[in-house]
Amino acid sequence: MFSQDQDIVDKLLVENEKFKVMYDRHEELNKQTDKANVGALGLCDDTLHDLKKEKLHLRDELAVILSEYKRQSS
Repeated sequence: MFSQDQDIVDKLLVENEKFKVMYDRHEELNKQTDKANVGALGLCDDTLHDLKKEKLHLRDELAVILSEYKRQSS
């Protein structure tokens, strides 16, 4: 996620607690959804859908923080 801005992500993970918490949760959800998609984690379709929605929402919020950081640093 955000590989083109990895240096900024690394800074934000250290400097911004809110970003770190959301990033960690996104990574956790990513692992869970990957396991569910291959059948290694038994989830009903509704639960999997909800996890994917949460993951997408977090990614959008992380992108906003990243964008604001880039704008302020220019």
